[in-house]
Parts: sequence; C-alpha cells; structure tokens
Amino acid sequence: MSLKAFHLVFIVLSILFSFVFGIWGVMSGGTAELVMGIVSLAGTVGMSIYLVFFLKKFKHVSYL
Repeated sequence: MSLKAFHLVFIVLSILFSFVFGIWGVMSGGTAELVMGIVSLAGTVGMSIYLVFFLKKFKHVSYL
C-alpha cells in the first residue's frame, strides 16, 4: 500500500470516527458532551476540506 493510499484511508476513517463521535456528543445530555460534539463536528468539516485539497494536490501520484 502506498503512502498516498494509506493517507487516504487514514483521513477517511478519521472523518468517519470524528463524525460519529460528534453526533454522539450532540445527542448526549451534558454540556461537556455538547461542546466536545460541536468541536468534533468542526474537526470533521476541517478534515473533509483537507481531504479535498489533498486529492487535488496529489492527483498525479499513483495509488500503488
């Protein structure tokens, strides 16, 4: 597995875990969980933007 493929898998999994944690935090009852959920969802948006820029920058590099 190339470094590019590993990076893509790692970022996509990070986005998914952050999104699920953010939803859990928002759905939970406490204030601390709400704050962590909002921060996590903001991180999900940030990592998604990073993924788009990464794909644009390294589109010429092979996945193998």
